[in-house]
Amino acid sequence: MEEIIVTGGVRLEGSVKISGAKNAALPILAATILTSEESRIRNVPKLEDVGTVYRLLKGLGIRIEENGNGEITIDPSGLNNSEAPYDLVKTMRASCLVLGPLLARLGKARVSLPGGCAIGARPIDLHLKGLKSLGAEIKLEEGYINARARRLKGASICLDIPTVTGTENIMMAAVLADGETIIENAACEPEVVSLSEVLHSMGASISGAGTRLIKIRGVTELKGMNYSIIPDRIETGTFMLAAAITRGDIKIEDCIPEHIDHITARLRDAGVSIEEGEDWVRVKGSPGIRAVDIRTSPYPGFPTDMQAQMMVLMSLSDGLSVIMETIFENRFMHVAELKRMGANITVDGHSAVVRGVPSLSGAQVMATDLRASASLVLAGLAAKGDTTISRIYHIDRGYECIEKKLTRLGAKIRRIKGGELLRGS
Repeated sequence: MEEIIVTGGVRLEGSVKISGAKNAALPILAATILTSEESRIRNVPKLEDVGTVYRLLKGLGIRIEENGNGEITIDPSGLNNSEAPYDLVKTMRASCLVLGPLLARLGKARVSLPGGCAIGARPIDLHLKGLKSLGAEIKLEEGYINARARRLKGASICLDIPTVTGTENIMMAAVLADGETIIENAACEPEVVSLSEVLHSMGASISGAGTRLIKIRGVTELKGMNYSIIPDRIETGTFMLAAAITRGDIKIEDCIPEHIDHITARLRDAGVSIEEGEDWVRVKGSPGIRAVDIRTSPYPGFPTDMQAQMMVLMSLSDGLSVIMETIFENRFMHVAELKRMGANITVDGHSAVVRGVPSLSGAQVMATDLRASASLVLAGLAAKGDTTISRIYHIDRGYECIEKKLTRLGAKIRRIKGGELLRGS
């Protein structure tokens, strides 16, 4: 097992380029199932989750060629399998995104019930409800979703909550359905808009992406795509927090500032200086951080994927803040690890009360999920002494070359094999 060791107390300075968005790349990769034509996708991040989807698609008979520099060519003409097996889907919930495309293209799909980070139940019942509305026959058998439909038919679907992957799965199924599909209470996230742009470039008829009402007119076939993945707004936000936490000065390039408006607003409320350009933001930390309250909510609200990182900053603020988590029921597992580093945090149900402390201290901590792992790296950057973070495979699922990027900004951070320093001492 590998570990990351962070030596804190270094002010980060310089510039960093943001990678392609994981949560945009995954549904776009799944969308290649919808056509028999070759697609070319650029700015694909090199992440564990992306690698999982590659293995999944290859198992379906799809050929993937990595051309270098984040560009891939996908040839789905050999699609000959409709099963997404447990050993792949169990590692990543987003694997269920192949369900809609397989059902639309082949008329059948056998997909294992998904796994992923232990931050809550995150059931896919809304995905299945939507696909049933489109005419799919669905059975749950031996841990698998077995779905069949001769051809899906357009329908009006109202989601109980604006689920991102649910909206995406239904969109991908509906583009080849017979007739019009209306999705009400749809997710508005930039990744949903990105998928809509991709499907439109493939010949789909979609309107309303980015609003709560999406309309899709089904077509009989789609063509290949040529698309560049949008920048990762969560990675952008994480590096913004790195600047604020270390009182640094970081220019974050190749990002989309409008995608992080709510993060920017909260950081400015906390006293952090932020400048914006067309595709960059510059963040300068301040000596004193003001306490601000945070409430996670679907886009364009404050993202749940930034809650843990923001909690680290509030742990070093002047005052008391309340952080309310409204998306996932079990996303405060990082609190215990931050408290090991000296943070003063009390959890009460879906809220965490954070009382700022003068400083954090390095400690041995354990990552519990993807964004929690990022929060522990940020805490280590600000802490006195060394912080050793175990179970870092989580961070490789969503951050490309995070140690290298932080090192270029001046951070003292390194990856080692678990126990390496002990054996060498």
